[in-house]
Amino acid sequence: MDQMLFWLAPAASVLALGFAWYFHRQMMKESEGTPQMMKIAAAVRKGAMSYLRQQYKIVGWVFLGLVILFSVMAYGFEVQNPWVPVAFLTGGFFSGLSGFLGMKTATYASARTANAARGSLNAGLRVAFRSGAVMGLVVVGLGLLDISFWYVLLNAITPEDVLTPTHKLCIITTTMLTFGMGASTQALFARVGGGIYTKAADVGADLVGKVEAGIPEDDPRNPATIADNVGDNVGDVAGMGADLYESYCGSILATAALGAAAFIHSGDVAMQYKAVVAPMLIAAVGILLSIIGIFAVRTKENATMKDLLGSLALGTNLSSVLIVIATFCILWLLQLENWLWISCSVVVGLLVGIIIGRSTEYYTSQSYRPTQLLSESGKTGPATVIISGIGLGMLSTAVPVIAVVVGIIASYMFAAGFDFANVGLGLYGIGIAAVGMLSTLGITLATDAYGPIADNAGGNAEMSGLGAEVRKRTDALDSLGNTTAATGKGFAIGSAALTGLALLASYVEELRIGLTRIGVSELSWGGQTVGVQDATFFDFMHYYDVTLMNPKVLSGMFIGSMMAFLFCGLTMNAVGRAAAHMVDEVRRQFREIKGILTGEAEPDYERCVAISTQGAQREMVLPSLIAIATPIITGLVFGVSGVLGLLIGGLSSGFVLAIFMANAGGAWDNAKKYVEEGNFGGKGSDVHKATVVGDTVGDPFKDTSGPSLNILIKLMSMVAIVMAGLTVAWSIF
Repeated sequence: MDQMLFWLAPAASVLALGFAWYFHRQMMKESEGTPQMMKIAAAVRKGAMSYLRQQYKIVGWVFLGLVILFSVMAYGFEVQNPWVPVAFLTGGFFSGLSGFLGMKTATYASARTANAARGSLNAGLRVAFRSGAVMGLVVVGLGLLDISFWYVLLNAITPEDVLTPTHKLCIITTTMLTFGMGASTQALFARVGGGIYTKAADVGADLVGKVEAGIPEDDPRNPATIADNVGDNVGDVAGMGADLYESYCGSILATAALGAAAFIHSGDVAMQYKAVVAPMLIAAVGILLSIIGIFAVRTKENATMKDLLGSLALGTNLSSVLIVIATFCILWLLQLENWLWISCSVVVGLLVGIIIGRSTEYYTSQSYRPTQLLSESGKTGPATVIISGIGLGMLSTAVPVIAVVVGIIASYMFAAGFDFANVGLGLYGIGIAAVGMLSTLGITLATDAYGPIADNAGGNAEMSGLGAEVRKRTDALDSLGNTTAATGKGFAIGSAALTGLALLASYVEELRIGLTRIGVSELSWGGQTVGVQDATFFDFMHYYDVTLMNPKVLSGMFIGSMMAFLFCGLTMNAVGRAAAHMVDEVRRQFREIKGILTGEAEPDYERCVAISTQGAQREMVLPSLIAIATPIITGLVFGVSGVLGLLIGGLSSGFVLAIFMANAGGAWDNAKKYVEEGNFGGKGSDVHKATVVGDTVGDPFKDTSGPSLNILIKLMSMVAIVMAGLTVAWSIF
């Protein structure tokens, strides 16, 4: 029975890909509108594809270097599993593929959404949302298919006679974690590069177009407007897709590894197998229920922002309620040890995700008081808008942090049977809570990918001169997209916290395999000796002296905390430099190409696209390489205890900083939108100009640095896991 249930995972992944293809076909049947609308859409598509080709070339060279490194470690020094280089490549490939397919769909969907909005608001929402669903279903479909494939392959080739009967699944699951590193590496490049691209264009378009020239957003007279629309796709679709692909895979893989570790000393292979496949089955059922939720999303004409949010909430909440019921059924069918309370851990994960989402919505949507007050602060100028936005972002961290803390304790206690000493099952509970949070990713990501499609639709409507009524509908869809994007980022960051903890625990299990591979059979400390295969989580902590009194741990914690700020500083400055080039170019065109502002001459859109592309390609490499190199260098200098400190410091500071930046940026954006709806003087007023400046500051907060941090957290953990063999073999201290 258990063996048969496993095949639900690959079956669900194939179904997800089938529905993604169906929604793509349905979208392509819609009309792209007028010749002008088709021309604009084609220009955006061309720019987006050109950027991705350049990005994949650079990422390809980085992957080649890392594959060579892993190959030397695996085949030369034999401190790594020989399957690691291949698994790493597949993770990166599928992460890139999911982003590419989602973005390709989005670039075809924007003009079709604008054209559908000419008919009704519901028609526009339907096209945009189901096109976003392609992204969501591609991510979960490819992710679960890759996980299923590797499990079947490794299970077939891994010998049974390794150390103990329960050791085999530990080797399989820890090896599978390495393809998660491939996904994380690709995601970081996609997020950072896409974020730099889109914000360079956005800042240039806003500062020169809206503030200096006084022309509307997405006005065809603005030379940076095509680059801005391209950026929405490469940053918020391809980047977000790759980001949540690695979150989704990371949570499932880490939990499977923890499940294997929880029963390594029991000798019960059957129960260990159930713990390994449980997260895969929950994800599989989540796919089926996400599809149901997608079909439930619809709205009415003249819907308010709350009505639109309610339409999306219906789909996501329906999927969440159904996954709760399904989880209890799955774990009961498996007869997993303590299945009832482990199911409660899944519910905890879902609740934490909902709380973070609602909190983000409250602090970033113009329907609520915080963002409205932020708009009002524009009466006294841009400085107070920036001060108020920073304050709002800081305040907004409280609820998500408390939610995650309560979620960690609750999921641990439920799974551990309310016994703090039952570390194995307790950590498994935290991991499976992360799986629960991401189980309905198919529809959650659909609501996120919907945002840039709606944004591009609004741009197309403005540039094509479709009229005030159509623009009103696309503005409503765009404002909704800003909120859902902020919610999606909060969701991704929340899942990163739980997944990061699960990966931290998985790292300890990887140490066991690394020590065994170099011939260490016993751990000795303080007069005690324990066999490596029999060592518990606490035995490893004692052996490596992982305490706050160990200077190596403290040093690692400081480095990890610093990494979050260093990474943000590098990416923020990268946006600033790229944006400065864009501002100079837009000003040059306004100055030198006579007739742009009167509509008599067409701007040089391609030059702005090229500037964003070059800036992003140039600037994305250094932050990404530092993120990969830091865990390796820390391990070589401070050893295992230093790496554990690094991961703890990076997780704690990175999580809070990411929430702050994402929410502050989202609030600044929607504060501007609130003014543009006619409040506090409306478009063109001094308050509007002040909020545009705030939005400009917030752009790299919410779309570059903030969302990249959750990848940083998990990537450092993944690198540490992959390099564990080297770390245990040699370090300076």
